[in-house]
Order: sequence, then structure tokens, then C-alpha cells
Amino acid sequence: MDIKISAPLKEEKIINLKSGDYVYITGTIYTARDAAHKRMFDAINENKEIPMSLKDNIIYYMGPSPAREGRVIGSAGPTTASRMDKYAPTLLDLGLKGMIGKGKRSKEVIDAVVRNKCVYFAAVGGAGALLSKCIKKSEVIAYDDLGTEAIRKLEVEDFPAIVVIDSKGNNLYEMVC
Repeated sequence: MDIKISAPLKEEKIINLKSGDYVYITGTIYTARDAAHKRMFDAINENKEIPMSLKDNIIYYMGPSPAREGRVIGSAGPTTASRMDKYAPTLLDLGLKGMIGKGKRSKEVIDAVVRNKCVYFAAVGGAGALLSKCIKKSEVIAYDDLGTEAIRKLEVEDFPAIVVIDSKGNNLYEMVC
């Protein structure tokens, strides 16, 4: 089923999502990859502020290519999510409600998804040029020195994703593989 959702996420919408649902996300999401996750994780462990509020937000595991002239962003395909698995449970426990990436997640991440009533979405790998067309605005908000791994605030419109792990722990990869 195709479902339109807004970001930041509302818990009442998340708990109705089912593994296998096709969603179209409109609103504000953030990007962060390995290096940015490590910096945020270290800051949290040192009781320091992180660059954005996690509450009800979505992090897209993506590092874009440079934008072509006249475009907001370059190719914007997903990164393998398991690389963020050691950081994700902490971020979910602090209020993050959604993650977008590709590939399987660890048991610890799945447990944190269920515990916090969150969701893990997959974006189609290899479709970065098409996905970039759904990004209407892109702004680096932190860790500019990381280049493509800097944290970006994105405004997206009808960004397509698939619910892989829903808030009850149902896992699309286990259902079809």
C-alpha cells in the first residue's frame, strides 16, 4: 500500500506502518553517515550538544555527490545501514523515530526500533539520481569538514521508501528471504 507521511514523524502514524508498505515522505529529514554518527555518539557520551534535535526526526544514511549546475543536490542514494548499527540504538533511545538506508540491521537495532516505536525504511540503492529529484532544499548544518559526510538538513517531497522494519519488529527481509 502507498502511504504519504510527513517528517518529523508522529508516533500515531508510525505505529500504523507495516513492514512492506511503500511510503512517500514529505518534510524535513537529516543526513548522516559513519563519521557524523561517530561524532554525535562521542558528543552524547561526553554530555555535549549534538547539531540537531533527534526527537521525532529521520536520519537518511546518505552522502551526496556534488550538485550539478541548477540542482539542489547531486546523486543521493542510500548508504549501507549496518555501518551505523553501533550508534543507532543510542540515537533511537534519545528520540530518533526513523532511519533510511539500505540493507539489514542488527538485533540490537531491531530491539531499539521496537522499544522506541520507530521505523527503518529502505531507499532503493542505485537510484540516487532519481531520489535527488525529491530533495527540494539541502543545507549543511554541521561537520562541514567531513565533506559528503557532513550533516545536512533536507526538505523532501514525496521521497519514496519502503518500510523494512516496523515498530512491532516485523522485518521485510526476513519475510521475503
